[in-house]
Amino acid sequence: MRGKAISGGPGCAQYVKRLSLSAVLLLALSAGQAQALQRFADVQQEFRSSEASLYDRKGQLLQQIRLNPHERRLSWVALEDVSPALRNALVASEDRRFYQHSGVDWSAAAAAAWGNLWNSRTRGASTITMQLAGLLDDDLRRRTSPRSIRQKLSQAVVAQLLERNWRKDQILEAYLNLVSFRGELVGIHALSRVLFDKHPSGLNQREAAIAVALIRGPNAAPARVAERACRILQDQNAAPQCKGLEGFTLLALARTGSNSEVIVTTTAPQLAPHLARKLLHTPGQALRSTLDAGVQRFANDALHRQLAALVDRNIQDGAVVAIDNASGDVLAWVGSSATFSNAAEVDGVVALRQAGSTLKPFLYELAIEKKWMTAASILNDAAINLPTSSGLYIPQNYDKQFKGLVSVRTALASSLNIPAVRTLVTVTPSAFFERLQGLGFQLRESGNYYGYSLALGSADVSLLALTNAYRTLANQGSYSGVRTTLSDPAVTMRKVMDPGAAFIIGDILADRSARSRTFGLENALSTRVWAAVKTGTSKDMRDNWAVGYSDRYTVGVWVGNASGLPMWDVSGVTGAAPIWQEVMQFLHQRDQLRQHIPTMPAGVVEQDIRYEDKIEAPRHEYFLAGTEQSLITTAKSDDIKVAIRYPTQGMLVAIDPDIPPQRQRMRFAADGLSSGWWRLDGKLLALPVKAGKKASRQTPPPNQQLAFDWMPWPGRHVLELLDAKREVVDQVRFEVRGATEKVPEQLRKHAVKK
Repeated sequence: MRGKAISGGPGCAQYVKRLSLSAVLLLALSAGQAQALQRFADVQQEFRSSEASLYDRKGQLLQQIRLNPHERRLSWVALEDVSPALRNALVASEDRRFYQHSGVDWSAAAAAAWGNLWNSRTRGASTITMQLAGLLDDDLRRRTSPRSIRQKLSQAVVAQLLERNWRKDQILEAYLNLVSFRGELVGIHALSRVLFDKHPSGLNQREAAIAVALIRGPNAAPARVAERACRILQDQNAAPQCKGLEGFTLLALARTGSNSEVIVTTTAPQLAPHLARKLLHTPGQALRSTLDAGVQRFANDALHRQLAALVDRNIQDGAVVAIDNASGDVLAWVGSSATFSNAAEVDGVVALRQAGSTLKPFLYELAIEKKWMTAASILNDAAINLPTSSGLYIPQNYDKQFKGLVSVRTALASSLNIPAVRTLVTVTPSAFFERLQGLGFQLRESGNYYGYSLALGSADVSLLALTNAYRTLANQGSYSGVRTTLSDPAVTMRKVMDPGAAFIIGDILADRSARSRTFGLENALSTRVWAAVKTGTSKDMRDNWAVGYSDRYTVGVWVGNASGLPMWDVSGVTGAAPIWQEVMQFLHQRDQLRQHIPTMPAGVVEQDIRYEDKIEAPRHEYFLAGTEQSLITTAKSDDIKVAIRYPTQGMLVAIDPDIPPQRQRMRFAADGLSSGWWRLDGKLLALPVKAGKKASRQTPPPNQQLAFDWMPWPGRHVLELLDAKREVVDQVRFEVRGATEKVPEQLRKHAVKK
């Protein structure tokens, strides 16, 4: 009978004890168990949670993610942090003489042996220490079948060695952290969190009884677990606690789901899931990140507030990044809008999205750096058609209107599209592409692939790369990567921009008056501290950006839909900018930072300027030394440079055999010259003579309109544009494919030898 001594006589107990001692001595001599015994500190140190934890720069827990799919373990719990009710229930149920024996309870062993002989039910003979030995030594771990005699004797040996080398509290603490409960739950911490949603220190007597009952029958039915728990309570003179126990047990075990699948619950904050998945790779890993928990939490909240306000504008997703300018430390990494999103697992910080107008500052910086333009230069915001290999490229402004002649300052601050495209014609897509690569964008295609649309942000970029590129402007042209953990090495800066040009771009982006032509004076781009900021919206309103910097921080925000669906009537100022403004002001209010305007670097000159014809009001302007001027005239307008507009470099033209040749013509076109000559494959081309006039075989006069209708013939061709001095100013190569190599007679009439 359970709980009573088995009447086998004292001789039986002595016999079992002598037999066991003999076996123990033999095994102790042969197995070398003492040398293999682990120390308590080693077991504690080697314990690995199934979770990995990400902390902020000050040691505050940000995120936990599970990395072990086979077991659910949480952090190690000290014995003093375990409820006394649980400790008492465990000892009462599993090992009543735990504090008296030295690892093996010989009386219980004798009773168990006698009971097995007569097929009687008895309390198990394995002590808590012996069970711990089975948990520590994989060879002694109980599988589906009972342990062999040798395993049992080895278990007894290890148990006695544990008792000699460990304290009782250490044995109990290790056991509670290593014992398996229901399904994949290992350790009292995981069990307590999942079943009762509390720390082990808070378990009451009823909860403790259920937990201990699960040790003997981890996968037993709820009714059976409740029955065992009730017996444990009765043994502790707490029978009234059995009332309603079966229903309570059923609800608790339901939290482990069906088929022993644990429902994942955690009380850890879920502030940085995307960065945690990026950085954490090992169960039990604890990593100190560069994030600031306060900034991370505020950025999360700001994103949620804005998306809630725009719920009727078809916006589901967003992301926020904040970086310290000097160190490159990422202070906030919000990858998703979480509950607002249908794709919360997508990390918006590193996802590639179309950049929109956010690349314009880098384009103008390059033009100013090369001294092709200044902040005062005049650009023409008027309609333009640019031939490309895939057809005409016809850029438009956001509001579908034209502003006429404007300065570079106005064009950038007000985010006018056509002046940016005109600037890219001067800079060239290839040179702009190389600069973007130097800023860490890692664009997938070449500059010629994007063509002139690169000025308007046709390339796909990540929020992290874009924000860090703006940080380069904040650091006056010095670039470095970012840090996401405190263990990362300090960043190393390298110069990729002219400091003066970067300073001038920052001054433009901070100029409220210059941006007023598009955005007005009062908008979400204005902050209480000096800040340079740029917004952007991609084609069809699929992506919305606001990126900017102060002297201390750079903040980037993206909103849109991870699915690629367009937003409804949302611009950068109304979508992403309010979040940017909140985060930027929070950073400075938190640190109580004074407003600081960047210092003008060497090589920059401040000059009073005025415009001919009063195109813009007089003002102070910044120039790179050697480019300053006081009177800006329209004659100095930086428009499209001399270039062949059509055909484009590398163009492939196919002749259609079903269309008469005289109806298949290519029009050569150029910009930047009032007159000049075309030369094709080394031969000058003459314009067709008017009817009634005799054709001349002499060198033709220069083409006044620089437009020539040419009847194509198959082959590879070199087309050159010559100025009035017969000097080559531009050249393109293209190819025509067709069914005949014969030169049409009409063409021969218009070709003159050199």
